[in-house]
Amino acid sequence: MFYSDPVSLTNPTHLCLEISETEQTKIWQQSQAFSTSSRRWIAYLNRLSLNTFLPWLRSEYAPNATPFPHLAALPSIWEVANGTGISLGDTRLVLIPTEAVDLSELRVPQEWVDIPSWTVDYYVAVQVNLEEGYIRIWGYTTHEQLKNRGTYDASDRAYCLDGEDLIFNLNILWMAHQICPEEVTRLETAPLPALETAQAQNLLQRLGNPGVILPRLAVPFSTWGALLEHGGWRQRLYEQRQGQQQQWSITQWLQTGVSDFAQKFGWASIESQPSLAGSRSSQLASTLPTLVRKVTIVGQQYELRVQPKRNIEDGVWRFELQNATRGEMIPSGFKLRLLIEDLQPFDGNQVQAKTSVDKLYIEVALGGTQEGLVWEIEPTPEDFEHEILFF
Repeated sequence: MFYSDPVSLTNPTHLCLEISETEQTKIWQQSQAFSTSSRRWIAYLNRLSLNTFLPWLRSEYAPNATPFPHLAALPSIWEVANGTGISLGDTRLVLIPTEAVDLSELRVPQEWVDIPSWTVDYYVAVQVNLEEGYIRIWGYTTHEQLKNRGTYDASDRAYCLDGEDLIFNLNILWMAHQICPEEVTRLETAPLPALETAQAQNLLQRLGNPGVILPRLAVPFSTWGALLEHGGWRQRLYEQRQGQQQQWSITQWLQTGVSDFAQKFGWASIESQPSLAGSRSSQLASTLPTLVRKVTIVGQQYELRVQPKRNIEDGVWRFELQNATRGEMIPSGFKLRLLIEDLQPFDGNQVQAKTSVDKLYIEVALGGTQEGLVWEIEPTPEDFEHEILFF
Protein backbone atom coordinates (compact mmCIF):
# COMPACT_ATOMS: atom_id res chain seq x y z
CA MET A 1 0.00 0.00 0.00
CA PHE A 2 2.81 2.43 0.86
CA TYR A 3 6.13 2.83 -0.90
CA SER A 4 8.62 3.89 1.78
CA ASP A 5 11.96 5.40 0.78
CA PRO A 6 13.99 6.69 3.77
CA VAL A 7 15.68 9.33 1.59
CA SER A 8 12.62 10.80 -0.12
CA LEU A 9 9.90 10.12 2.44
CA THR A 10 10.09 12.88 5.04
CA ASN A 11 6.67 12.32 6.59
CA PRO A 12 5.58 8.73 7.33
CA THR A 13 1.90 9.68 6.94
CA HIS A 14 2.41 10.64 3.28
CA LEU A 15 1.34 8.11 0.67
CA CYS A 16 4.03 7.39 -1.94
CA LEU A 17 3.33 5.35 -5.06
CA GLU A 18 5.97 4.15 -7.50
CA ILE A 19 6.10 5.08 -11.19
CA SER A 20 8.12 2.81 -13.47
CA GLU A 21 10.39 4.21 -16.17
CA THR A 22 8.32 2.33 -18.75
CA GLU A 23 5.18 4.08 -17.53
CA GLN A 24 6.90 7.47 -17.63
CA THR A 25 7.95 6.91 -21.24
CA LYS A 26 4.52 5.70 -22.31
CA ILE A 27 2.69 8.60 -20.67
CA TRP A 28 5.10 11.15 -22.14
CA GLN A 29 4.26 9.80 -25.60
CA GLN A 30 0.54 10.19 -24.79
CA SER A 31 0.99 13.82 -23.68
CA GLN A 32 2.12 15.51 -26.89
CA ALA A 33 -1.14 16.94 -28.29
CA PHE A 34 -0.98 20.34 -26.61
CA SER A 35 -0.32 23.86 -27.85
CA THR A 36 2.91 24.62 -25.96
CA SER A 37 5.72 22.76 -24.23
CA SER A 38 4.50 23.98 -20.83
CA ARG A 39 1.00 22.58 -21.45
CA ARG A 40 2.51 19.26 -22.56
CA TRP A 41 4.42 19.12 -19.29
CA ILE A 42 1.33 19.94 -17.22
CA ALA A 43 -0.58 17.21 -19.05
CA TYR A 44 2.29 14.79 -18.47
CA LEU A 45 2.34 15.40 -14.70
CA ASN A 46 -1.44 15.09 -14.49
CA ARG A 47 -1.61 11.90 -16.53
CA LEU A 48 1.20 10.36 -14.47
CA SER A 49 -0.64 11.25 -11.27
CA LEU A 50 -3.95 9.86 -12.54
CA ASN A 51 -2.50 6.63 -13.92
CA THR A 52 -0.60 6.01 -10.68
CA PHE A 53 -3.17 7.09 -8.10
CA LEU A 54 -6.39 5.78 -9.67
CA PRO A 55 -5.44 2.06 -9.66
CA TRP A 56 -4.39 2.36 -6.00
CA LEU A 57 -7.65 4.16 -5.15
CA ARG A 58 -9.74 1.51 -6.88
CA SER A 59 -7.94 -1.36 -5.16
CA GLU A 60 -7.97 0.18 -1.66
CA TYR A 61 -11.15 2.23 -1.31
CA ALA A 62 -13.32 2.90 -4.35
CA PRO A 63 -13.55 0.18 -7.04
CA ASN A 64 -15.88 2.33 -9.15
CA ALA A 65 -13.78 5.53 -9.10
CA THR A 66 -13.60 7.18 -12.53
CA PRO A 67 -11.92 10.26 -14.03
CA PHE A 68 -14.07 13.37 -13.81
CA PRO A 69 -15.70 14.84 -15.83
CA HIS A 70 -14.72 12.24 -18.46
CA LEU A 71 -11.42 10.63 -19.42
CA ALA A 72 -11.66 11.95 -22.98
CA ALA A 73 -12.38 15.47 -21.68
CA LEU A 74 -9.26 15.76 -19.53
CA PRO A 75 -6.92 17.03 -22.30
CA SER A 76 -9.24 20.00 -22.88
CA ILE A 77 -8.81 20.86 -19.19
CA TRP A 78 -5.04 20.33 -19.11
CA GLU A 79 -4.67 22.66 -22.09
CA VAL A 80 -5.77 25.54 -19.86
CA ALA A 81 -5.59 24.51 -16.19
CA ASN A 82 -3.74 22.19 -13.83
CA GLY A 83 -5.66 19.43 -12.05
CA THR A 84 -7.37 16.07 -12.60
CA GLY A 85 -10.81 15.27 -11.28
CA ILE A 86 -11.89 11.87 -9.95
CA SER A 87 -15.46 10.86 -9.14
CA LEU A 88 -16.36 8.41 -6.36
CA GLY A 89 -20.11 8.43 -6.86
CA ASP A 90 -21.48 11.53 -5.14
CA THR A 91 -18.03 12.45 -3.79
CA ARG A 92 -15.42 14.15 -5.95
CA LEU A 93 -11.76 14.96 -5.53
CA VAL A 94 -9.16 16.65 -7.70
CA LEU A 95 -5.45 15.87 -7.86
CA ILE A 96 -3.23 18.96 -8.00
CA PRO A 97 0.24 17.79 -9.11
CA THR A 98 3.49 19.74 -8.89
CA GLU A 99 7.19 19.01 -9.23
CA ALA A 100 8.04 21.59 -6.58
CA VAL A 101 10.30 20.46 -3.74
CA ASP A 102 8.88 23.19 -1.50
CA LEU A 103 5.66 21.87 0.01
CA SER A 104 4.81 25.03 1.92
CA GLU A 105 1.42 25.58 0.26
CA LEU A 106 -1.24 24.08 -1.96
CA ARG A 107 -2.25 26.21 -4.98
CA VAL A 108 -5.56 25.31 -6.63
CA PRO A 109 -6.60 26.95 -9.92
CA GLN A 110 -9.78 29.01 -9.51
CA GLU A 111 -11.54 26.91 -12.16
CA TRP A 112 -11.70 23.93 -9.76
CA VAL A 113 -13.15 26.10 -7.00
CA ASP A 114 -15.55 28.59 -8.60
CA ILE A 115 -16.98 26.86 -11.68
CA PRO A 116 -20.13 25.24 -10.23
CA SER A 117 -19.97 21.95 -12.15
CA TRP A 118 -16.22 21.62 -11.48
CA THR A 119 -16.27 22.04 -7.71
CA VAL A 120 -15.22 19.00 -5.69
CA ASP A 121 -15.23 17.87 -2.08
CA TYR A 122 -11.50 17.30 -1.69
CA TYR A 123 -8.32 18.82 -3.15
CA VAL A 124 -5.38 16.43 -3.00
CA ALA A 125 -1.81 17.74 -3.14
CA VAL A 126 0.51 15.58 -5.27
CA GLN A 127 4.27 15.92 -5.55
CA VAL A 128 5.73 14.20 -8.64
CA ASN A 129 9.34 13.06 -8.26
CA LEU A 130 10.44 11.86 -11.69
CA GLU A 131 14.07 11.32 -10.75
CA GLU A 132 13.24 8.86 -7.96
CA GLY A 133 10.16 7.51 -9.72
CA TYR A 134 7.22 8.12 -7.41
CA ILE A 135 4.35 10.44 -6.60
CA ARG A 136 3.78 11.64 -3.06
CA ILE A 137 0.29 12.42 -1.76
CA TRP A 138 1.32 14.92 0.91
CA GLY A 139 -2.02 16.33 2.04
CA TYR A 140 -5.56 17.30 1.25
CA THR A 141 -8.20 19.88 2.11
CA THR A 142 -11.88 20.45 1.40
CA HIS A 143 -13.67 23.01 -0.75
CA GLU A 144 -15.12 24.51 2.42
CA GLN A 145 -11.69 24.89 4.04
CA LEU A 146 -10.09 26.25 0.89
CA LYS A 147 -12.75 28.95 0.54
CA ASN A 148 -12.87 29.90 4.22
CA ARG A 149 -9.23 29.49 5.29
CA GLY A 150 -7.31 29.91 2.05
CA THR A 151 -6.24 33.11 0.33
CA TYR A 152 -6.96 34.12 -3.25
CA ASP A 153 -4.02 35.14 -5.46
CA ALA A 154 -5.43 37.32 -8.26
CA SER A 155 -2.11 37.29 -10.17
CA ASP A 156 -2.66 33.72 -11.37
CA ARG A 157 -6.24 33.12 -10.19
CA ALA A 158 -5.44 30.48 -7.60
CA TYR A 159 -6.67 29.66 -4.11
CA CYS A 160 -3.73 29.04 -1.76
CA LEU A 161 -3.66 27.18 1.53
CA ASP A 162 -0.67 26.94 3.87
CA GLY A 163 0.81 23.46 3.84
CA GLU A 164 0.50 23.25 7.62
CA ASP A 165 -3.27 23.56 7.27
CA LEU A 166 -3.54 20.43 5.13
CA ILE A 167 -4.43 17.03 6.52
CA PHE A 168 -1.36 14.90 5.78
CA ASN A 169 -2.79 11.40 6.18
CA LEU A 170 -5.08 10.41 3.32
CA ASN A 171 -6.58 7.62 5.42
CA ILE A 172 -8.33 10.28 7.49
CA LEU A 173 -10.28 11.33 4.40
CA TRP A 174 -11.87 7.89 4.04
CA MET A 175 -12.48 7.55 7.77
CA ALA A 176 -14.12 10.98 8.00
CA HIS A 177 -16.24 10.24 4.96
CA GLN A 178 -17.57 7.06 6.57
CA ILE A 179 -17.92 8.30 10.15
CA CYS A 180 -19.20 11.83 9.39
CA PRO A 181 -21.08 11.59 6.08
CA GLU A 182 -22.96 14.81 6.90
CA GLU A 183 -19.78 16.89 7.20
CA VAL A 184 -19.90 19.97 4.96
CA THR A 185 -17.06 19.57 2.50
CA ARG A 186 -18.41 21.57 -0.46
CA LEU A 187 -19.93 25.04 -0.29
CA GLU A 188 -22.57 26.47 -2.61
CA THR A 189 -20.99 28.06 -5.68
CA ALA A 190 -22.59 31.04 -7.41
CA PRO A 191 -23.74 30.30 -10.98
CA LEU A 192 -21.80 31.91 -13.80
CA PRO A 193 -23.50 34.17 -16.36
CA ALA A 194 -24.74 32.46 -19.51
CA LEU A 195 -22.88 33.20 -22.74
CA GLU A 196 -24.66 33.75 -26.02
CA THR A 197 -23.44 31.80 -29.02
CA ALA A 198 -22.00 34.86 -30.78
CA GLN A 199 -20.03 35.84 -27.69
CA ALA A 200 -18.69 32.30 -27.26
CA GLN A 201 -17.65 32.12 -30.90
CA ASN A 202 -15.75 35.39 -30.59
CA LEU A 203 -13.98 34.07 -27.49
CA LEU A 204 -13.10 30.83 -29.23
CA GLN A 205 -11.66 32.66 -32.20
CA ARG A 206 -9.55 34.87 -29.94
CA LEU A 207 -8.48 32.38 -27.26
CA GLY A 208 -8.17 29.48 -29.69
CA ASN A 209 -5.02 31.13 -31.05
CA PRO A 210 -2.10 29.21 -29.48
CA GLY A 211 -0.18 32.48 -29.48
CA VAL A 212 -2.33 33.45 -26.48
CA ILE A 213 -0.12 31.67 -23.95
CA LEU A 214 -2.39 32.05 -20.91
CA PRO A 215 -5.98 32.20 -22.18
CA ARG A 216 -7.31 31.69 -18.64
CA LEU A 217 -5.98 35.14 -17.67
CA ALA A 218 -7.00 36.95 -20.87
CA VAL A 219 -10.67 37.60 -20.00
CA PRO A 220 -12.63 38.13 -16.76
CA PHE A 221 -13.06 34.94 -14.77
CA SER A 222 -16.86 34.91 -14.97
CA THR A 223 -16.62 34.91 -18.78
CA TRP A 224 -13.79 32.38 -18.84
CA GLY A 225 -15.53 30.06 -16.38
CA ALA A 226 -18.78 30.13 -18.36
CA LEU A 227 -16.88 29.19 -21.53
CA LEU A 228 -15.11 26.26 -19.86
CA GLU A 229 -18.23 24.96 -18.11
CA HIS A 230 -19.80 24.26 -21.50
CA GLY A 231 -18.09 21.00 -22.45
CA GLY A 232 -18.66 21.54 -26.17
CA TRP A 233 -17.08 24.98 -26.18
CA ARG A 234 -14.16 23.87 -24.04
CA GLN A 235 -13.49 20.95 -26.38
CA ARG A 236 -13.63 23.30 -29.37
CA LEU A 237 -11.15 25.64 -27.65
CA TYR A 238 -8.74 22.75 -27.14
CA GLU A 239 -9.06 21.59 -30.76
CA GLN A 240 -8.54 25.09 -32.14
CA ARG A 241 -5.41 25.54 -30.06
CA GLN A 242 -4.10 22.34 -31.70
CA GLY A 243 -4.90 23.77 -35.14
CA GLN A 244 -7.65 21.21 -35.73
CA GLN A 245 -10.55 21.83 -38.10
CA GLN A 246 -14.16 21.14 -37.10
CA GLN A 247 -14.25 17.66 -35.50
CA TRP A 248 -17.98 17.45 -34.67
CA SER A 249 -19.71 17.67 -38.04
CA ILE A 250 -22.46 15.05 -38.32
CA THR A 251 -22.62 15.32 -42.10
CA GLN A 252 -18.87 14.78 -42.34
CA TRP A 253 -19.04 11.79 -40.00
CA LEU A 254 -21.66 10.18 -42.23
CA GLN A 255 -19.56 10.70 -45.34
CA THR A 256 -15.99 10.08 -44.14
CA GLY A 257 -16.29 8.46 -40.71
CA VAL A 258 -16.44 9.62 -37.11
CA SER A 259 -13.49 11.85 -36.14
CA ASP A 260 -10.82 10.53 -33.78
CA PHE A 261 -11.78 13.15 -31.19
CA ALA A 262 -15.43 12.08 -31.20
CA GLN A 263 -14.58 8.37 -31.04
CA LYS A 264 -12.86 8.99 -27.70
CA PHE A 265 -16.18 10.27 -26.37
CA GLY A 266 -17.98 7.10 -27.49
CA TRP A 267 -19.32 7.99 -30.95
CA ALA A 268 -19.26 5.36 -33.70
CA SER A 269 -21.05 4.57 -36.93
CA ILE A 270 -22.89 1.34 -37.67
CA GLU A 271 -24.62 -0.03 -40.72
CA SER A 272 -28.14 1.33 -40.73
CA GLN A 273 -31.18 -0.77 -39.94
CA PRO A 274 -34.56 0.60 -41.11
CA SER A 275 -36.33 1.66 -37.91
CA LEU A 276 -39.25 3.81 -39.05
CA ALA A 277 -41.83 1.11 -39.61
CA GLY A 278 -40.58 0.28 -43.09
CA SER A 279 -41.36 3.68 -44.58
CA ARG A 280 -39.79 4.91 -47.83
CA SER A 281 -37.92 7.56 -45.89
CA SER A 282 -36.45 4.81 -43.74
CA GLN A 283 -35.24 2.96 -46.82
CA LEU A 284 -33.58 6.11 -48.16
CA ALA A 285 -31.94 6.89 -44.85
CA SER A 286 -30.68 3.35 -44.52
CA THR A 287 -28.21 3.94 -47.37
CA LEU A 288 -26.19 6.00 -44.87
CA PRO A 289 -24.66 4.65 -41.64
CA THR A 290 -26.28 5.45 -38.32
CA LEU A 291 -24.27 7.41 -35.78
CA VAL A 292 -24.36 5.90 -32.29
CA ARG A 293 -23.28 7.27 -28.91
CA LYS A 294 -23.24 4.72 -26.08
CA VAL A 295 -24.28 6.06 -22.67
CA THR A 296 -24.68 4.55 -19.21
CA ILE A 297 -27.73 5.64 -17.20
CA VAL A 298 -28.41 4.28 -13.71
CA GLY A 299 -26.09 1.36 -14.42
CA GLN A 300 -27.80 0.39 -17.70
CA GLN A 301 -26.41 0.73 -21.22
CA TYR A 302 -28.32 2.81 -23.77
CA GLU A 303 -27.67 4.10 -27.29
CA LEU A 304 -28.30 7.57 -28.65
CA ARG A 305 -28.70 7.30 -32.42
CA VAL A 306 -28.57 10.09 -35.00
CA GLN A 307 -29.57 9.69 -38.64
CA PRO A 308 -31.10 11.79 -41.45
CA LYS A 309 -34.77 10.92 -41.87
CA ARG A 310 -34.52 10.95 -45.66
CA ASN A 311 -31.22 12.32 -46.93
CA ILE A 312 -28.68 14.87 -45.75
CA GLU A 313 -29.82 17.56 -48.18
CA ASP A 314 -33.37 17.64 -46.75
CA GLY A 315 -32.03 18.67 -43.35
CA VAL A 316 -34.46 16.54 -41.31
CA TRP A 317 -32.72 14.59 -38.55
CA ARG A 318 -33.88 11.94 -36.13
CA PHE A 319 -32.42 11.60 -32.62
CA GLU A 320 -33.39 8.28 -31.04
CA LEU A 321 -32.69 6.77 -27.61
CA GLN A 322 -33.03 3.04 -27.08
CA ASN A 323 -31.84 0.37 -24.70
CA ALA A 324 -28.59 -1.26 -25.81
CA THR A 325 -29.97 -4.69 -24.84
CA ARG A 326 -32.34 -6.05 -27.45
CA GLY A 327 -35.86 -6.37 -26.07
CA GLU A 328 -35.23 -4.16 -23.03
CA MET A 329 -37.31 -1.01 -22.57
CA ILE A 330 -36.72 2.63 -21.66
CA PRO A 331 -38.27 3.26 -18.22
CA SER A 332 -41.10 5.69 -17.62
CA GLY A 333 -39.90 9.21 -16.85
CA PHE A 334 -36.85 9.23 -19.12
CA LYS A 335 -36.46 12.41 -21.18
CA LEU A 336 -34.61 13.11 -24.41
CA ARG A 337 -33.92 16.79 -25.06
CA LEU A 338 -32.23 18.89 -27.74
CA LEU A 339 -30.93 22.43 -27.20
CA ILE A 340 -29.30 24.99 -29.44
CA GLU A 341 -25.59 25.64 -29.03
CA ASP A 342 -25.95 28.03 -26.06
CA LEU A 343 -28.21 25.52 -24.26
CA GLN A 344 -31.49 27.29 -24.99
CA PRO A 345 -34.64 25.26 -25.79
CA PHE A 346 -36.84 25.51 -28.89
CA ASP A 347 -40.35 24.34 -29.81
CA GLY A 348 -40.69 20.57 -29.79
CA ASN A 349 -37.21 20.03 -28.37
CA GLN A 350 -38.12 17.42 -25.74
CA VAL A 351 -39.90 14.09 -25.45
CA GLN A 352 -40.66 12.11 -22.28
CA ALA A 353 -41.56 8.48 -21.76
CA LYS A 354 -44.99 8.43 -20.10
CA THR A 355 -44.75 4.66 -19.73
CA SER A 356 -42.05 2.11 -20.51
CA VAL A 357 -41.27 2.38 -24.22
CA ASP A 358 -38.91 0.71 -26.68
CA LYS A 359 -37.52 4.04 -27.90
CA LEU A 360 -37.70 7.81 -27.51
CA TYR A 361 -37.14 10.02 -30.54
CA ILE A 362 -37.18 13.62 -31.73
CA GLU A 363 -37.21 14.72 -35.35
CA VAL A 364 -35.91 18.18 -36.12
CA ALA A 365 -35.72 20.19 -39.36
CA LEU A 366 -32.64 22.39 -39.70
CA GLY A 367 -31.97 25.29 -42.03
CA GLY A 368 -29.35 25.54 -44.73
CA THR A 369 -26.64 27.19 -42.62
CA GLN A 370 -24.49 25.15 -40.26
CA GLU A 371 -26.27 24.75 -36.95
CA GLY A 372 -25.14 23.30 -33.65
CA LEU A 373 -27.34 21.12 -31.44
CA VAL A 374 -26.68 19.81 -27.93
CA TRP A 375 -28.31 16.66 -26.57
CA GLU A 376 -29.36 15.92 -23.00
CA ILE A 377 -30.95 12.90 -21.35
CA GLU A 378 -32.69 12.59 -17.98
CA PRO A 379 -31.63 10.83 -15.79
CA THR A 380 -28.20 12.24 -16.58
CA PRO A 381 -25.77 9.68 -18.07
CA GLU A 382 -22.54 8.85 -16.28
CA ASP A 383 -19.56 11.04 -17.25
CA PHE A 384 -21.92 13.45 -19.02
CA GLU A 385 -20.57 16.56 -20.73
CA HIS A 386 -22.38 18.79 -23.19
CA GLU A 387 -21.36 18.09 -26.79
CA ILE A 388 -22.10 20.33 -29.79
CA LEU A 389 -23.07 18.41 -32.92
CA PHE A 390 -22.91 20.49 -36.12
CA PHE A 391 -25.19 19.85 -39.09
